[in-house]
Amino acid sequence: MKKWVYEFHEGNADMRPLLGGKGANLAEMTNLGLPIPNGFTVTTEACTDYYKQGKQISQEIQDQIFAALGVLEQQRGKKFGDESDPLLVSVRSGARASMPGMMDTILNLGLNDVSVEGFARKTGNPRFAYDSYRRFIQMFSDVVMEMSKSFFEGILTELKESRGVKYDTELTADDLKELIGRYKAIYKEKMGAEFPQDPKVQLMEAVKAVFRSWDNPRAIVYRRMNDIPGDWGTAVNVQSMVFGNMGDTSGTGVAFTRNPSTGEKGIFGEYLINAQGEDVVAGIRTPQPITRLAEDLPECYAQFMDIANRLEDHYRDMQDMEFTIQEGNLFFLQTRNGKRTAAAAMKIACDLVDEGRITPEEAVLRIEAKSLDQLLHPTFDAYGLKNGEEIGQALPASPGAAAGKIYFTAEEAKAAHEERGEKVILVRLETSPEDIEGMHASEGILTVRGGMTSHAAVVARGMGTCCVSGCGEIQIDEEAKVFTLGGYTFHEGDEISLDGTTGKIYKGMIPTVDASVSGDFGRIMAWADSFRKLRVRTNADTPADTANAVRLGAEGIGLCRTEHMFFEPERIPKIRKMILSDTAEQREAALAELLPFQKGDFKAMYEALEGRPMTVRYLDPPLHEFVPTDPADIEALAKDMGMTPEEVQQKCDELHEFNPMMGHRGCRLAVTYPEIARMQTRAVMEAAIEVKAEKGYDIVPEIMIPLVGDRKELKFVKDIVVEVAEQVKAEKGSDMQYHIGTMIEIPRAALLAGEIAEEAEFFSFGTNDLTQMTFGFSRDDAGKFLTSYYGAKIYESDPFARLDQSGVGQLIELAAKNGRATRPDIKMGICGEHGGDPSSVAFCHKVGLNYVSCSPFRVPIARLAAAQAALEDK
Repeated sequence: MKKWVYEFHEGNADMRPLLGGKGANLAEMTNLGLPIPNGFTVTTEACTDYYKQGKQISQEIQDQIFAALGVLEQQRGKKFGDESDPLLVSVRSGARASMPGMMDTILNLGLNDVSVEGFARKTGNPRFAYDSYRRFIQMFSDVVMEMSKSFFEGILTELKESRGVKYDTELTADDLKELIGRYKAIYKEKMGAEFPQDPKVQLMEAVKAVFRSWDNPRAIVYRRMNDIPGDWGTAVNVQSMVFGNMGDTSGTGVAFTRNPSTGEKGIFGEYLINAQGEDVVAGIRTPQPITRLAEDLPECYAQFMDIANRLEDHYRDMQDMEFTIQEGNLFFLQTRNGKRTAAAAMKIACDLVDEGRITPEEAVLRIEAKSLDQLLHPTFDAYGLKNGEEIGQALPASPGAAAGKIYFTAEEAKAAHEERGEKVILVRLETSPEDIEGMHASEGILTVRGGMTSHAAVVARGMGTCCVSGCGEIQIDEEAKVFTLGGYTFHEGDEISLDGTTGKIYKGMIPTVDASVSGDFGRIMAWADSFRKLRVRTNADTPADTANAVRLGAEGIGLCRTEHMFFEPERIPKIRKMILSDTAEQREAALAELLPFQKGDFKAMYEALEGRPMTVRYLDPPLHEFVPTDPADIEALAKDMGMTPEEVQQKCDELHEFNPMMGHRGCRLAVTYPEIARMQTRAVMEAAIEVKAEKGYDIVPEIMIPLVGDRKELKFVKDIVVEVAEQVKAEKGSDMQYHIGTMIEIPRAALLAGEIAEEAEFFSFGTNDLTQMTFGFSRDDAGKFLTSYYGAKIYESDPFARLDQSGVGQLIELAAKNGRATRPDIKMGICGEHGGDPSSVAFCHKVGLNYVSCSPFRVPIARLAAAQAALEDK
C-alpha cells in the first residue's frame, strides 16, 4: 500500500519534494530533538491525487490520516473531539518551494459548541478558550467555506466599539461568547447550514481546503511569477496546537537569524504577547522587536537564541522561524531558508563564504537570479530628496525608492499600470494574499498596519518592490479612496514617494537615479563569471544603452535593431521619403541622406563597446510602421516630395498590411529594395573600419539578416552585403574580416537550419517571433486570453516571458543540431526577451548555445543564471 502520510519523525530535510518545505523541515527539527509540537504530513502526492480524483480524497488517504491522528492522540494524551479535554490541531499548507502568504492556514481545529466548554474548564481560562473558538470559526469559514473575512471583521469591530476597547485582547470571555454566537449566525445566514460540529468533518474539509488553495488565483499568479510547476502540489501539515493566546506568559512571533533587508548578522524579528501566529503576519496589532523578549521572558529568549543559532549552523543559511510560547514554554512551528532582498542575499552569501560555512560555488547557487533586478532599480535623486517634503515615516519593510500615483485597491492599481502605463503606489490598511497582482503592478506599497514581517513586507521583499509598512499616523478611508497624513489629504491619483530603505514618505513625485552596483555584488558576479560557459551580450540600439550594458558586464551586443535608429525627428522624414519613392534612384537619394546618421550611430556604439562584438540586424519591421498618420506630418512630407497630401495618403494606405507580423518585412525588404541593404552595409563597414583606425579596437562586424526562411533567400541578400562590404574595404584599403548570419525566427528556418547554415556563419534565435509563429498568436494580443489559459491550467507561464522548451525549444535544439552538422564552428545565441529569463538561460546552456543576449538591466541576471546552469550541470 502506498504511503500517503508521514509522522514528523519519519521524514527529513531531503524529502522536500514529497513532504514540502515545511513538512521536511519540521521532520528535520523533530529529529534534531528541538521543541516541535507533534504532528504529521500529508504528502504532495496526495494533493496531486486529489486533483486526479476530481477533487476528492481517496478512502485510503483518509484512513492513513486518521491512523496518524490516532498516534498523535497517544503522544499528546488527548482525544480528538473529546468534550472535556479535546486535542486541537492546526492545518497548514507547505509546498516544496516557499510561497509565503500564498496559501491558507486553519488554527484551533477540533473545537465545537460542547468541547469549548470543556476546554474552558480544563484550562481554567475561559477567555482563552472562547478566543480560540471564535478564531477557528472565522478561519474555517474563510479558508474552507470561502466566506469573506469582512463579515467577521465587521462584527468584531462593531463589538469592540460597543465595549469601548481598541484591541481584541481587551474583550472578556462573555464578550467572546457573544461574538461566537454572532459569528455562527452569520455563517448560517450565508451558508444555509449550521457551523460544522464534527471535528473529523472539520479536519477533512480543512485538508481539502489546503489542497484547493494550491490552485487559488493568488497561488497561480505566484507560481507563474516564480516558475513553480503546477504539478508539484502542496503538502498538508497537521500539528497539535500550542497556544500563544493564553495570557501574558504566552505569545507568538516570527524571526530571522539575519536581517532580511540588509543581510546584517544578528537576530531580527517581532513577537506579540497573548496572540496567535496569524496576528503577527496579518499586521492587526503592531508587534514588539524580538530583543524585547529578553525583558519579558528571559529564559524563553535564551532558549530561542540557542535554537536559532543551531538552526542556522545546521542549514548553513539564514533562517526564517515561526515560534509560539505557551505559558512560558517555547515551541518552534517552522523554519526555512528566509526570503531576503537581493542586497541581503549578496551580503549573507559573501559573509557565509568568509565565515567558512559555504563555498563560492554554493554562494552563487544561493542567489535567486531574478532577484538581481532589485539591485538595478533607481534610487532617489539626492537633490530631489533634499527638497522633498517629508510627511511621515514608518517601518522600512523593503528597500528601494518608488514614486507614483495613489491607488487603494489591487484591481485599480493593476489596471492603472497595465492599461494606462502609470507608476502606481498601492496604499492599503493592510495587504492580504488576494492583493498579489496589484502589489506586483506597483512601484511601491504603503500600509497603515503591519510590521517588518507582515504580509506586505514579506511579499514586497520577495518581489523587490519598495514597501513602507505600519504607518499608524495615516487616517484612511479605503471605500472613499482618501487618506490623511502630515496635514495633507490625498485622493486616488494624487502623487507620493516612498523610501523603503528609511521608511520615509514624501509628498509628490521625487526624481530617481539609476542604482550603482559594487561590493558584494562584484564578488558574486566575479565568481559567477568564473563558473559560467555561456557568454552574455545585450540588446542595445543606442550608445547610452551600450555603455550601461557594458557597465553591467555585457560582453558585446547580440542584437542592434537598426530600425530604432530611424525614429528621431530629423531622421524619420528621410526614411519616409525613401519608403514613398517610386524609383530605385529616388530611394537611393533618400537613403544617402540617412547614411551619415546610421554610420554615426554605429561608430558611437563601436566606441562604447571598446572592441567587444556587435551583431547588427538589418531593417526588420514592415514599412507602414514608419509612415505618417498625423495630417501635419503628411502635409510636410508631401511638400518635401513635391506631391499632394492626397497622393501621400494614398501611398501610405497602399502600404497597409492585413497581417504585418507575417508580411513585407525582414529580409523581404532587402529582396524588394536591395538599396536598403546596400546603405546599411556601407554604414556598418565604414563605421567599423574608421573606429578601428581611430581607436585601435579589433572589430569584426557581425551582420544579421532577419526573418530568413530559405537558403536562397539568405544568399540573395548576402551577395548584396558581400559586394558592398568588399567595395568599402577596397575604398578604405582595409582587410577587415566580417561575418554574415541570420536570425532564426520562423519555424521553417529552424527546420531547414542545415541548409541555411551553408550560407550563415552564425545563428541568432529570435525567440520573440519564433514563439509567435510557433504558437500562432501575437504577443501584443495574447494577454487578452492567456489569463484564461492559466486558470484552466493549459499554460502555466507566459511563453513570451519564459521560453516554451517543449515546443519552441524543440525547434531551437533541432536547428542547433543541424546547423552544427553543416558548419561545426557555427556560433549560436538567442536575442529574444528570453535571454534574461533564468530558466531560459539554463535551457540555452543545456542546448550548447554560445551566448544569450538580453536587455541591459537583465545582463547580471543572465550572468548569474548562466553560472548556476553550469554549476548544476556539474
